[in-house]
Amino acid sequence: MMAPVGSRRLGLLLIAVIFAADQLSKLVMVELLLDRPWPQQILVLPPWFNLTVVWNRGVSFGLLAADSQEAAWLLSALAIAVSIGLGLWLRRADTRLTALALGAIIGGALGNVVDRLRWGAVFDFFDFSGLWFPYVFNVADAAISIGVAALVLDGLIGHKAAKRDVSS
Repeated sequence: MMAPVGSRRLGLLLIAVIFAADQLSKLVMVELLLDRPWPQQILVLPPWFNLTVVWNRGVSFGLLAADSQEAAWLLSALAIAVSIGLGLWLRRADTRLTALALGAIIGGALGNVVDRLRWGAVFDFFDFSGLWFPYVFNVADAAISIGVAALVLDGLIGHKAAKRDVSS
């Protein structure tokens, strides 16, 4: 069964928006943070937020890190394959939340694929270590995390709605 056209369009639109926001933010941060005389960490705004350069050679939060170009290509191929699978799911998404969650995950995954293919690593720079969050991340990472959380939420809500429908 195909998803309602409006939901699919929203998911596709979110893929484009997340991808563009991720790539634009990385372009700005590369210009701001790299090849400058100061250290590659700049205190920004409140004391709990920094812009910090981190080259992530693994998957989320540095897991499965590898320094070879082959590993970057392998992780990119895996991310593309997962994105294709999620895209097929998007075509059948039965709720707007599912479509938006899948759009966020796919847009973020593709944004990070571009980094791996361009630099051999993902460029991360948002640092909330002042709030005891130990990871440095980017727009794509945030979109993927929010998308996964939304899928879980949608699964819980959908499960409850289906249970209500069966019991009534």
